This record gives sequence, C-alpha cells and structure tokens, in this order.
Amino acid sequence: MPYRDAMPRDTLTREQIIRTAIELLDEEGLEGLNMRSLGKRLGTAATAVYWHVKNKDDLVLLVGDTVWDEIPLPDVTTVGWHTAATTLATDLYTMLTRHPWLVQAFGSYLFYGPGKSRYDDHSLAVYEAGGFTGPEADRAAAAVLTFVLGSALGASATASLTRRLHRDGGDPEELMRHTMAKAAEVAMAFPRLRTRLDSLAATEYNATPEQTFELGLRALLNGLAEQRTAAN
Repeated sequence: MPYRDAMPRDTLTREQIIRTAIELLDEEGLEGLNMRSLGKRLGTAATAVYWHVKNKDDLVLLVGDTVWDEIPLPDVTTVGWHTAATTLATDLYTMLTRHPWLVQAFGSYLFYGPGKSRYDDHSLAVYEAGGFTGPEADRAAAAVLTFVLGSALGASATASLTRRLHRDGGDPEELMRHTMAKAAEVAMAFPRLRTRLDSLAATEYNATPEQTFELGLRALLNGLAEQRTAAN
C-alpha cells in the first residue's frame, strides 16, 4: 500500500535523508534505523531512499560524518592554543552527547569524510600552535580525542539502556534507583567507598559527568603542556 502524500524520489534529496536519519537516530539509536522507518518519516517508500544511498551502512557513514560539522572551530590566533583545545574538546563532547548513537557506531564503523577531516585538521592546527610538531601534535590530538570519546561513552550507554527499557515496558528511573541501591550495598563492604557513602561529601563523590569531564580534560591538557615545556 503506497504512502499517502508520498514524496516522489525525484524531489527527495540526500540532504533531506541525512537530516531525517539524524533525527531518527537521536530518538531510536542505531538499532532503530532502517530504510522502512526512515522512508515512513520522509513520507516515501523505502525503495526511494536507495536512489540516494546504497544501504544502511552507507547512510550511517554519511550521517556520522555530517554531525562533525556541528562543531565550531575556535580561532587559535585569538584565544591561544590551550583555550582553543579546551573549547574544541568540549564542543566535541557536547556533540557526542547530543548524538549518543555516534559513540556506539564507532565500535562498528570506520568513519571518514569532509566533516571529520575538517575537525581533525583544525585540531592539529591547534596543537601545532601550542608548539607540538609532527608526531607530537598527532599524539596530543589523538590523546584528547580518545579521552572525549571515552567520556561520552556513559551518555551513549545510558541512552541505549533507556531506549531498551522503554521498548520492554520497563521504568528506567526505577531501575536506576534499584541499581544504585544495590551498588551501595556492595560498596559498603569496602572501606574507602563506605567512608564516602557515609560522609556528607557523598554528593561530591558522585560528581556529574560534566564535572568529571572538565577535571579530566584540564588535567590532560595541563599534562601535555608540561610535557611539551620539559622537552624544550
């Protein structure tokens, strides 16, 4: 049965497909992306999508590269390399938590394209401005990228778990409360964890992901700067 008000394939564009696929991925994750559901959102048959993209894998690579363009590139000549590196990493973290499926996709896809290359090239420029040259700049940029990806993993896992629980009719908040209570029971058997759980500083101990990210990024960049200074 054809879709009502279906979009003809000659008016459907790759840009429309990519934009709609990103919306679908943000809501449903990688497991929710298929050509049939995408076609339904576009108001067309799934076969029309294949006129613009080869298959689901090709589509994931396209959308996965497109979202890198959401990251603004700081002017290192204006703010300095350390501030530029902090801004670049923070905006990458924001993008990854806005699109948590991308971190999940890194385990199955090798992403490349103009969007990611734009980010990578500017990242190297930032570290070169900080005095890192050649392989040093490569290693510094890779270390920060790896840290950001790892930091965003928690948000990706939470989003995936929440979707699964909703599909299964579960209550994500109730499961989280139950899990945290069980984890606290186990932790009470270990002295340092017990001290923190018993103290008034428990709220500080359970720092938000943003606080943890900011602390780790600052330590990493300061360490890279010190290492570079010591080498001169």
